[in-house]
Amino acid sequence: MTVSRQDIVDEARSWLGTPYVHQASARGAGTDCLGLLRGVWRALHGAEPEAAPSYSMDWSEPQGEERLWAAARRHLIGKSFDELAAGDILLFRMRAGRVAKHVGIVSDAGTVPRFIHAYSGHGVVENTLSDPWRRRVVACFEFPQEAK
Repeated sequence: MTVSRQDIVDEARSWLGTPYVHQASARGAGTDCLGLLRGVWRALHGAEPEAAPSYSMDWSEPQGEERLWAAARRHLIGKSFDELAAGDILLFRMRAGRVAKHVGIVSDAGTVPRFIHAYSGHGVVENTLSDPWRRRVVACFEFPQEAK
């Protein structure tokens, strides 16, 4: 079965309003940004490709290791941000010089791009990809098209 970009957006939107819970991945009960991505993967592709290790709120900042980025490269398809499309996955560096540790799913790539993400203190929300967010994007990926 082929997964469409709209399937990805629809699944991500079904998580809107889910409270933010660090390391969780349960629609309606609690999730963080990685948990949202994992949940969308499970809904559209079946079992997760690898178990998510336990991680702290600072991810791998003390070690300076791009663990989230490396995992994205293992399981997603890298692409140029200039080719942004609905259903793409964005990887964000929240502070200059730090590791990338936030992910979101593009819900609309039109003239006013939007993305869905789980954000501490807000839960799963859909936001405009405003300049402050756009400046933090360090990588863009897409899901594999084949699904369960």
